[in-house]
Amino acid sequence: QVQLVESGGGLVQAGGSLRLSCAASIRIFGIYAMGWYRQAPGKQRELVVAITSGGITNYADSVKGRFTISRDNAKNTVSLQMDSLKPEDTAVYYCNIRAGQFGINEYWGQGTQVTVSS
Repeated sequence: QVQLVESGGGLVQAGGSLRLSCAASIRIFGIYAMGWYRQAPGKQRELVVAITSGGITNYADSVKGRFTISRDNAKNTVSLQMDSLKPEDTAVYYCNIRAGQFGINEYWGQGTQVTVSS
C-alpha cells in the first residue's frame, strides 16, 4: 500500500515562504506525473502545480512566479517551494502522484495545512 507523507506546512506571515515536501512510503514505478493540489474552506480542491516525468510543468495562474515545484523520480519525492505567500494561499495542500499508463493509478497524501496571515 502506497502512502504519501507530506511535511512542511505551517503558519507564515504574508510575504513569507514555506517549503512542502512529499515522500512515498515505497517505490512507485512508472510515474506519470507528480503535483500539488490545495483546498480552501468552502472551495473545491484545485490544482496548484503538476510536473510530468518528462519535466513539463503546469502551474495555476495564481501561483506562477511565486511557487516552484521540484521532483526526484528515483526517490519518489516532490517538493513545493512557496514564496511571496498571500492570505489567499491559505488551504490544505495535498501531494498527488499518478503512475501507470496515462496516470491511471493515483495516490494522495493526507494533506498539510498552510495558513498565511495578513
